[in-house]
Amino acid sequence: MQAPSSGSKHEVSPAAMSHSAEVPHCQLCGSSERTLKFQDGPFRVVTCSQCGLTYVTPRLQGEALKAVYDEGYWKSTNPKQRGYADYASESALYLKTFRRRMRLVSRWLPANGRVLDVGCAAGYFLRIAKEHGHDVHGVELSQAIAVEAVKALGQDRVHIGTLDDAVAAMDHKPASFDLVTMWDVVEHIPEPQPVLRRVRELIKPGGRFLLETQNVASRWARLLGPRWHHYKHDEHLYHFDPQTIRRLLADCGFKVLHLGPAHAGKYVSFGFLAERAGRLGKVAGLLAKPLALLRRCNLYVNPHDEMIVVAEPC
Repeated sequence: MQAPSSGSKHEVSPAAMSHSAEVPHCQLCGSSERTLKFQDGPFRVVTCSQCGLTYVTPRLQGEALKAVYDEGYWKSTNPKQRGYADYASESALYLKTFRRRMRLVSRWLPANGRVLDVGCAAGYFLRIAKEHGHDVHGVELSQAIAVEAVKALGQDRVHIGTLDDAVAAMDHKPASFDLVTMWDVVEHIPEPQPVLRRVRELIKPGGRFLLETQNVASRWARLLGPRWHHYKHDEHLYHFDPQTIRRLLADCGFKVLHLGPAHAGKYVSFGFLAERAGRLGKVAGLLAKPLALLRRCNLYVNPHDEMIVVAEPC
């Protein structure tokens, strides 16, 4: 039987693909048994037959994967495939989104709490948390965007590099944070378990870990199939659902306290909606073109295809 296709070829340079590798087994349970969801160019999106984790193979490795997050990621000529059309230009909407999300965050964070955001990008969440009186710290691997967080918050607050490097460089002590967050990050990490275990070490007794990630089992993801806008194979290495994210967290020593889509929406511009509609096909793209004329307008959108998870060390 012919393998299902996404309908549009994912373009990757031969140089980048020369630094890719097949993923021989599931990162979550170790099984090599899997079923093919669809193929898009050189990439296959597969689901583990044992635990249900959906992941991408082959996968960019090393410097090729790191290069995905260069300047072109944050101002992308092809945001349907990689990154954002113009991340910095949407700063007001990201800040507005996190102000709304603080309604949830504040339920799990004491007054004047100490917060670490892993994968903090330009530091938008940390800026809002700081407005609420919290002691904020961040770590971001991509220097191209981390410089914006440093400008806003200071070099003593943001480390450019990995979490392990940040722990050493910033002298973050074990059990020193009331809250650690990861907004749209875990699906990007080739080996998430060591990172999540390090996160667990940093959380105080009674502290919380909050992450957001996409839900591949959501109604919107199932309806769109290969056209779902979160299928970006260079960067989204995993596609979790409630079952698999719970298992990952349990394996790393966490107990889930809350999981749901209610607070996972975003304020987006009409220009963003027009760009994303193009992924649905030529007809949808053409119908949505008038939205681009209203690109400065925005609205809150939540198709319930992302989930926010709150967990505690156990």
